[in-house]
Amino acid sequence: MEGTGPPDFAEFAESAYASLLRTARLLTGDPHAAEDLVQAALVRVYLRWGGSARWDSPQAYARKVVVNLYATWRRRRWHTEVVRPGGDSAPDTHDMAGGADARLELARALAALPRAQRAVVVLRFYEDLSVEQTAELLGCSPGTVKSRTNRALERLRAGGALAGYAGRGA
Repeated sequence: MEGTGPPDFAEFAESAYASLLRTARLLTGDPHAAEDLVQAALVRVYLRWGGSARWDSPQAYARKVVVNLYATWRRRRWHTEVVRPGGDSAPDTHDMAGGADARLELARALAALPRAQRAVVVLRFYEDLSVEQTAELLGCSPGTVKSRTNRALERLRAGGALAGYAGRGA
């Protein structure tokens, strides 16, 4: 469509949306807030799209915008929202994959973490970023990332959320 914005942005937004939404859902614990967050992030990326040739990766830049908005966006009260079981849909009583209950429990535990710890866990373990990449994205030191990760994992273990994952990968 002519005159609607920089070339290729629509294609980028379409290809990046699912990944950004997954990250936002893990950060917010709320599918509706996640959609709002991704839409706001894509607006910011769109406004800077003219400089995208200088970015190492538009996807990485967009993810950074999502994380920064999550960390600073105060219009939504995500820090007080709690994910409730069965909020959007009825639970699947025929769990063909065998792990839906464990994933739901882990999602609830993740949503109960403080915002900074949740962001570190999502970026380190769901997005598979290194300590250094996570520190750069969050604007903190690698030591801060390590301590937040340690505290978050201790909380998850204490709450039993990681019980089903013990011994995996060892």
